[in-house]
Amino acid sequence: MEITCVFTDLAGFTSLMEGADLDQGLPVLNDYLDGMCRIVRQHKGTIDKIVGDALHVFFGAPLAQPDHAQRAVTAALAMDNYARCFVTSDAAQAVSFGGTRIGVHTGSAVVGNFGGEAFFDYTAHGDTVNTAARMESVNRHFGTSICVTGATVEHCDDISFRPMASLRLKGKTQHVKAFEALIPDQLDPALQSAYLSAYKKMASGDPQAQTAFEALKQQYPEDPLTCFHVERLAAGSHGEEIIMTKK
Repeated sequence: MEITCVFTDLAGFTSLMEGADLDQGLPVLNDYLDGMCRIVRQHKGTIDKIVGDALHVFFGAPLAQPDHAQRAVTAALAMDNYARCFVTSDAAQAVSFGGTRIGVHTGSAVVGNFGGEAFFDYTAHGDTVNTAARMESVNRHFGTSICVTGATVEHCDDISFRPMASLRLKGKTQHVKAFEALIPDQLDPALQSAYLSAYKKMASGDPQAQTAFEALKQQYPEDPLTCFHVERLAAGSHGEEIIMTKK
């Protein structure tokens, strides 16, 4: 069946648990996870599991949701907004709480009860699940917060995205189009327009792409995707295709 998977991860979680007083850190983590799970439920998602600080979620099962891709990205945007607010709270700052990364992918998966007589759980298996997890980790390399595949983007209306790259994930032979989902009230139309223009040049092999991205960086020095492409183009890379050597 077709579903949309969402993976979240908390930056610096291992260091947080090693360096913080657990009596202080764990309640903060629980508050964070409670808020994240609440958003999933509000958007009618299924919470697959919580692994440490990471949340594994899918939309489209057990009940059919024709708009599962749109629901998933809308939920991801809400979780991103919540996480950004949460990290500024006094309790989070007291334990150096990190930022949240989110990956989203749509595709076929096997969903059902898996396990044995002693234990089983309702979960999803397949490459779709693995790809969503990879998209979450892609954010770490690009400096973004929400990475969504083209397979999801094509099912989403009224949500703004911008292209990140065409990625060949480690261990894969096919490229995956990656997009950044944008929070509406944080979208700068001028940045979006200039970025898309520079990206189009890069994707087509136009030698002026580097100049376009460098000019954009002068205006928006804190934009992570712009900075990423300036660096890779300056290092001699060309086009939009990137081979990911790490998960």
